[in-house]
Amino acid sequence: MTARHEEIADELRRAIDREQYTVGSRLPSESELAAHYGVSRGTVRQAVAALTAEGLIGSRQGARRVVLASRRSQSFEELRSFAQWARAMGREATGRVVEQTYRPATHEDVVRLQLPLRTPVLHVLRLRGLDGDPVLLERTVYADWISPAVESIEPDCPSVTQRLYDDTGLVFAYGEHIIDAVACGARDAELLHVRRTSPLLRVRRVTTTREGRPVEWSDDRYRPDAVTFSVHNSIGNNALSRKTAE
Repeated sequence: MTARHEEIADELRRAIDREQYTVGSRLPSESELAAHYGVSRGTVRQAVAALTAEGLIGSRQGARRVVLASRRSQSFEELRSFAQWARAMGREATGRVVEQTYRPATHEDVVRLQLPLRTPVLHVLRLRGLDGDPVLLERTVYADWISPAVESIEPDCPSVTQRLYDDTGLVFAYGEHIIDAVACGARDAELLHVRRTSPLLRVRRVTTTREGRPVEWSDDRYRPDAVTFSVHNSIGNNALSRKTAE
């Protein structure tokens, strides 16, 4: 039987996910929550402690709790695949290869993947969804040494990251991400079911192995109503860097 504080914690998580409590807003006080759920303040305190440990809310002695994130937010404090992030929210990740072809490495591929010019590399355009709803287009270029393993994966595989680990033992260990916004083109609009020129959240990333060997680089474009990104920093550890726009 689920403990009452666990039930309350789950109800609060869902309320944050559906933006009943938005990021930056304050939760009701302990006494207000206790009255709402018909429990003691101690039970509420246990529920709130669970959300604090998950990084969803922040607390300061003598102050109301503030919502820091929702489970819709993907934090870059850990390298997590789209499918892993979806599962953490209790959602089903879907994937479909729209286009897959080998092309000679361009100057950009050479720089990002550290390969000789014109090395054959695999380009994959993949449409990703949450519970069947299209939310993300991934344009990924894979290094020549991993391309054959990627090519053999079925087109509707929900997690390429997991399949590569299962098949080859590959671990995506490090990632560099550049985030900006771009206007949606005609093809992207058709695939994502949005209007042409709508803003898309773009994440350009390079992913490497533990040894620093580049595996892939990708241009990922999200529907902005589907995902947000957060970076938690502090005076001692600032993961967020500021760069001029390109």
